[in-house]
Amino acid sequence: MPVEHQIVRVSATMTGMWVAPEQDPRTTGVDPVGEKETLWEYLCRYRMTLVMKCEGLDAEQLSRRSVPPSNLSLLGLVRHLANAEHHWFTRVLQGTVAPGPFERPRAVDVDFDEAYPTDECVGEAWEAWHAAVEAADEQLVREELGREVPFDGGTVEVRDVIIHMVEEYARHMGHADLLRECIDGRTGL
Repeated sequence: MPVEHQIVRVSATMTGMWVAPEQDPRTTGVDPVGEKETLWEYLCRYRMTLVMKCEGLDAEQLSRRSVPPSNLSLLGLVRHLANAEHHWFTRVLQGTVAPGPFERPRAVDVDFDEAYPTDECVGEAWEAWHAAVEAADEQLVREELGREVPFDGGTVEVRDVIIHMVEEYARHMGHADLLRECIDGRTGL
């Protein structure tokens, strides 16, 4: 996996900001070359944003449903995105039927509803998310953007899967912004 695609831990260095612009790990200084690398870079930046938005919070804060009556929480987002990574990069691109780490038959929203305020639940969520991201990146190394795979009675291109995941993270990072602000007032990139 290229260095620019690794998820890193960061610490805030400026009041009100997640990290000083010159220390932002989402800016690698490496310009991606080609469509695949560009799309992958966007995906990786959103993944890093998830890590940054959750950093420094305890289990209770991560599981807090800060915008009632919604069941959204930062921990639920980690669990949900682990499922999404698994679904698109393992189940769809590899054609497997294995359930995601936080899926159960006939249970809707398990990823959010069972985001409990325990260190064990937090550890399990991050472990599953990191494993799903690693598996996705290993799959992406082997993929061609134009390859089509069976999906939902038709086909989908690898390109569309990556774009969908960028969109999935982008939407949920908006949620993460609001959730984090409700928890401790922090805002910013």
